[in-house]
Amino acid sequence: MEYKRILTVQDISCVGQCSLTVALPILSAAGHETCILPSAVLSTHTGGFSGYAVRDLTDDMPAIAAHWQKEGILFDAIYTGYLGSAAQIQQVQELFRTCAAEGCVKVVDPVMADNGKLYHGFDAAYVEQMKPLIAAAEIILPNITEASFLTGLPYREQYDAAYVAALVEGLRAAGAKTVLLTGVSFEADTTGVLIAEGEKQQYYRHKRLPGGCHGTGDIFASAFVGAYLRGKTACAAAQIAADYVLRCIELTRADPKHWYGAKFEPMLPTYLQALQAQEQAE
Repeated sequence: MEYKRILTVQDISCVGQCSLTVALPILSAAGHETCILPSAVLSTHTGGFSGYAVRDLTDDMPAIAAHWQKEGILFDAIYTGYLGSAAQIQQVQELFRTCAAEGCVKVVDPVMADNGKLYHGFDAAYVEQMKPLIAAAEIILPNITEASFLTGLPYREQYDAAYVAALVEGLRAAGAKTVLLTGVSFEADTTGVLIAEGEKQQYYRHKRLPGGCHGTGDIFASAFVGAYLRGKTACAAAQIAADYVLRCIELTRADPKHWYGAKFEPMLPTYLQALQAQEQAE
């Protein structure tokens, strides 16, 4: 396996399993050199905690990138998660231009909305700033809500294959290349991921668990990137990542006191086993 250097750009919540506290261990476990650019530091994530402390690092990001340029540091992959402002989106676009090694894989998870609504602090102007970033990426990982905002199509709680196809077509029109549309559910007890690469589309369906855990989108995205950069196809990497998330949720549901995140750490061996089993089969 080729040793890759990955840069992941997102916030870090000191407590609460999400963003960088998820991405760093998962990508490292997958066997990649994982470098980070924190966009903000929070005492906890914002999903259920109150009175949290926040330090926005927007003004620090250019100096960090400038030092990397001075040192000639380049990355084989750049993976973005939650970006807190349009200014941070613009700084990531600059990173794409200045810190990408030849053949760099750019992966954008446009974390900004769910359940038909934008997250607090985001507006239509932020959505517009996100569009050039998804056009610059090789792979994007929006959920249904994010895809609806990025394409301008009305959000639907109930939908059919034609609606999902329209979302993918709209994302392609916006410049997206490979699209992983997450949370695609045609039945009450199943959900899945639609993988669209060029004219080829595949749908990986799996069981849908009641409820959910904070940070599972970050777990999926990180596990996907880790697998993809080991040479998996987008579909194979998505399947490994989805199965891993399911195992994390199942473990966490057994502990109602652990409401603030998913217990992904004990399940890391199963993730690695899935990576290795597929490679041995190949």
